[in-house]
Amino acid sequence: MTIKQITEEKKQFLDLLLLGDEQESMIDRYLDEGDLFALYDDDHLKAVCVVTQVDSLICELKNIAVYEQFQGHGYGTALIGYISEHYRNRYETMLVGTGETPSIMSFYRKCGFEPSHRIPHFFTDNYDHPMFEEGVQLVDMVYLKKQLR
Repeated sequence: MTIKQITEEKKQFLDLLLLGDEQESMIDRYLDEGDLFALYDDDHLKAVCVVTQVDSLICELKNIAVYEQFQGHGYGTALIGYISEHYRNRYETMLVGTGETPSIMSFYRKCGFEPSHRIPHFFTDNYDHPMFEEGVQLVDMVYLKKQLR
């Protein structure tokens, strides 16, 4: 398994990024300013993530996506482990915002995140279409946090 930071032509990963954030205009808000990491296994792309700086002490995992056929194989967990270590000496806390679905919340908890706060109506106010995960419409953005040091 290899993880590389991508600094050029980030849009070439758009198909995978859209699995983690299904509206391109929302991805455009953070892709250029964010750090993009790509995870490869057997020389094939399996997962990506984007991390942005919130302030001098906090970074945010804005997008993480694993190709559907490779989900459940540990690639997302490995990527979060890598970026947590990568940013450990630079930030104290990592945030991640997500929809409130049981499997996603469980995944982040297993990766060391705990509840932080929520932004009411984020999905309904910022996306041009209703979004559903696991049969539930996403309304609020739920933030979780992880201490990096």
